Amino acid sequence: QVQLVESGGGLVQAGGSLRLSCASSGRTFSSYSMGWFRQAPGKEREFVARISRIGLTRYADSVKDRFTISRDNAKNTVYLQMSSLKPEDTAVYYCAADTNGRLEVPLVREYEYDYWGQGTQVTVSS
Repeated sequence: QVQLVESGGGLVQAGGSLRLSCASSGRTFSSYSMGWFRQAPGKEREFVARISRIGLTRYADSVKDRFTISRDNAKNTVYLQMSSLKPEDTAVYYCAADTNGRLEVPLVREYEYDYWGQGTQVTVSS
């Protein structure tokens, strides 16, 4: 069983920055691929970014060049640095783990992940 705990959410003005963290209880965190998703009110959960076990990254077009995903395997933590935030970035942000560490799948769909955190709220005011 892997537990994921997100932190770092909050209220920020448009144009500001936040860094989300997701700490994992998994003993082999370095072998996991990790992703961030978000769900805005009244909308479906959507892919934001992912980082594979070997450090390959991929972003949704809506956040490319504004968000950066990274990981610190020594701390069992994945980060999402968010800059130039917009009101439309307002959502609950979830981190997810693919404990199989697959490289042959895109890891942009919810069903490709087997563990999820509880989410952290990010609110961007205009």
